[in-house]
Amino acid sequence: MSDFDLTSDNILETNGLTVTFGGLNANDQVDLVVPRGKFVGLIGPNGAGKTTFIDAITGYVPMSAGTATLNGEDIRPLKPHERSQRGLVRTFQSLELFEDLSVRDNLLVAAYPTKWYSFILDMLYLTPTDPETEARVDWALEIMGLTDEANAMPTDLPHGRRKLVGVARALAGKPDLILLDEPAAGLDTAESQNLGRHLREFLDHDMSVFLIDHDMGLVLGVCDYIYVLDFGKIIAQGTPAEIREDPAVKAAYLGAEAGEVQAAAGEAMASSRAQEDNS
Repeated sequence: MSDFDLTSDNILETNGLTVTFGGLNANDQVDLVVPRGKFVGLIGPNGAGKTTFIDAITGYVPMSAGTATLNGEDIRPLKPHERSQRGLVRTFQSLELFEDLSVRDNLLVAAYPTKWYSFILDMLYLTPTDPETEARVDWALEIMGLTDEANAMPTDLPHGRRKLVGVARALAGKPDLILLDEPAAGLDTAESQNLGRHLREFLDHDMSVFLIDHDMGLVLGVCDYIYVLDFGKIIAQGTPAEIREDPAVKAAYLGAEAGEVQAAAGEAMASSRAQEDNS
């Protein structure tokens, strides 16, 4: 059993979290924690209920049973924007960037708090400037390596860079906990490894990270602890080393042969990360 500490200072905790659609439990009694300052992953096959779990945590679908707390506060009564204001921010599988705005302006739209009268100010071209918000945007661009492309239009960027913009936009709110939903979807191996290096840097800025992705190499390479979901239930949990060797995980998630290939990729990424940390 792992010696990873899952009991002290958890920023996110769910107990018995259940989401039901028409009698089907998309999430079934999910117990999961994200310790503060750690990088936790959730993997599983298509249809396992991974995105539903993030939707439930962020308020986009209702929980049928169970509890969810953020920094010890019950977040079930809170609307999505109220959870975001508490420091819980997510990305989405679809990029949904504003194609007619520059990269930097895409981040500014997400970073500025919206008030009921904001649209009136926009109509009158009186949108206020906020040095603190502008600084957060510049900070997010720098972390994701996008400073040189701040004035570019999203349509001028390759897919891999556009994915980084989507993550940077979530960062611009300076969240306490960022939930990443398939950030490596559509990326090649080199782009995924580059993304992984950026994601680990989040922990150096007082953030905690919860990652969902099909890229087993990415998840094994960057996470401190991993949960495995299948048919809405947690079937395994542990450190990357423990998950890499779990035959049930390989069978349920990828199949044994594919699991060996992806595990090797994760081991290579983890080794590269360790070398960078020691240099």
